[in-house]
Amino acid sequence: MGTRFLQIHTLTHYPACLLNRDDAGFAKRMPLGGAVRTRISSQCLKRHWRVYDGENSLRTIDAPESIRSRVAFERFVVAPLVRAGIAEPVARLATQKIVDTLFGSEGKKEKAQQKQALQQKKAGKKAADPEKESPTAPEEVATAQVTVLGKPELAYLYQLALDAINEAGGAQEKLESVIAERMKDKKLKENIRALMPGSLEAGLGAALFGRMVTGDVLSATDAAIHVAHAMTVHGHMTESDYFTAIDDLVREEGEQGSGHINASELTSGLFYGYVVVDVNGLVSNLGDNRSLAGDVVHRLVHMACTVSPGAKKGSTAPYAYSHLVLLESGNRQPRTLQNAFIEPVRPNGDLVQNAYAALRGYLAEMDAMYGKAEQRAHAGLFTVERTDGKESTIFDNRKTLPDLATWASKQVTA
Repeated sequence: MGTRFLQIHTLTHYPACLLNRDDAGFAKRMPLGGAVRTRISSQCLKRHWRVYDGENSLRTIDAPESIRSRVAFERFVVAPLVRAGIAEPVARLATQKIVDTLFGSEGKKEKAQQKQALQQKKAGKKAADPEKESPTAPEEVATAQVTVLGKPELAYLYQLALDAINEAGGAQEKLESVIAERMKDKKLKENIRALMPGSLEAGLGAALFGRMVTGDVLSATDAAIHVAHAMTVHGHMTESDYFTAIDDLVREEGEQGSGHINASELTSGLFYGYVVVDVNGLVSNLGDNRSLAGDVVHRLVHMACTVSPGAKKGSTAPYAYSHLVLLESGNRQPRTLQNAFIEPVRPNGDLVQNAYAALRGYLAEMDAMYGKAEQRAHAGLFTVERTDGKESTIFDNRKTLPDLATWASKQVTA
């Protein structure tokens, strides 16, 4: 029986940074085991993995892209229609009708307008009166919320709009009924799903991290890669960074003082990260392409321990590689190792070795209680012990990171 779940555990230390902020500008936090921890949200981690464009990035995989945007229809349906010679009002009408059918967006649009009016009121601006607006003013086609759409889906919907426009002869009064009739086609859902094998019509991003849709036409996709919020293994460590910006021209004239004074929170910490790959779900979402799934996992192992959240790049250079990447391959339900750090690790002494000791002790207790059912391998710094002239590793099967990524890929493709 092949591997059902691949678990990726990381320990990564970041000094003097502010990786993920809340709405007040402070580092995100989470209470755990009687101590508040610094936190990096899973949304933050997944976004940086999605958009990363360096070595071992997802973008270099030969697979259709997912577009995450409110204005995807504007960019990939309206704009191509206009470039094809369709009048802009006709292109927008056709596209908006498709959006309304797919997402039932009339109610959502009304809520979005109410929210916008409230925001304008708070900002001291007078909300626009729809009746006084010019009827010829083009309105950008946008969904009420960010949607995840595959480029194959957008290309199909562009063609659907173009065919409907041609059938209606460009007449706006006839166009709505033509599109409505085409969107009722019972085969529409099957046609979109048949664009590419599996769920790749929704793009690689949706196949990996999932998407939620409420309509009947577009298919929902369950995430095959589950990402936990990363948290420090010790209590929250923070410092207020008071800073000034010097006005060079004023200073040259001999005046003292600064052009700007402010303060920002900085944190440091050793973060535990946890990712689970549902191998069966990943292979299914990728059209039963096990080789492609192995390629994705190979890159994911690299990214999980080398791609850093990029907040405050210019002032903190928040780049770090993991001290430890521990992989587990098996078939029983995954379980986090975050609980090894319910008791905060002592920051005094060797923080990394203290974390290693807590993790190794917790694993030993878990194996003693539940049995060891997973294969393990790791890449790590300072994971070799020397006793009586003999070397041994404190975690199973030590490898270089490239070899570890290859090992992970083989667990998926075997």
